Amino acid sequence: MTERTGEELTSSELGTLEFWEYVYAQELDNFHDHGDVGEIWFGAANTRKVVRWIATKLDLNKESDKIIDVGCGNAMTLVELAREGFANLTGVDYSQKGIDLARIVLNDNNLPNVKIEICDILNNTLPHDFKVVHDKGTYDAISINPEDPMAKRQKYIENIYRILLPGGYFILTSCNWTKEELLKHFANR
Repeated sequence: MTERTGEELTSSELGTLEFWEYVYAQELDNFHDHGDVGEIWFGAANTRKVVRWIATKLDLNKESDKIIDVGCGNAMTLVELAREGFANLTGVDYSQKGIDLARIVLNDNNLPNVKIEICDILNNTLPHDFKVVHDKGTYDAISINPEDPMAKRQKYIENIYRILLPGGYFILTSCNWTKEELLKHFANR
């Protein structure tokens, strides 16, 4: 868990694009050298648990309902969703190197039809038609950005609300905020 200064978390380089470009550059090199997909944030078992929950607990049409993974990184959540039979998948990340790794991982898993694109969720032009928005760590990274994280969190919340269909599902995994804090952050939406 990240330290706090009042209501906010302590800023960190983990909240910057430069950090993630560096991390994904290393992971790209590792993938080319060893076939390693890189870090699976919060662990592979947690990813499978969340995906199984999505597949079994939510009322979704696996063929047509659109799912977006915000901050998809290496795309392993998208790989797991595809393995569960979901067909209308999109991954976005603001790191070009993360997107490059995601494309390689998706191709390596024979999933070239998963849509993947570079997109900063804070300045996005995404469509307004996702039944599921999934985030595993992006809100956390935004929360520790060194430059005005509170304003960035508010912009994130507005944009998530904008792309999510009415009656849709927002699934967020966080290691920095408690459930109560997250409910308070998202209370107006």
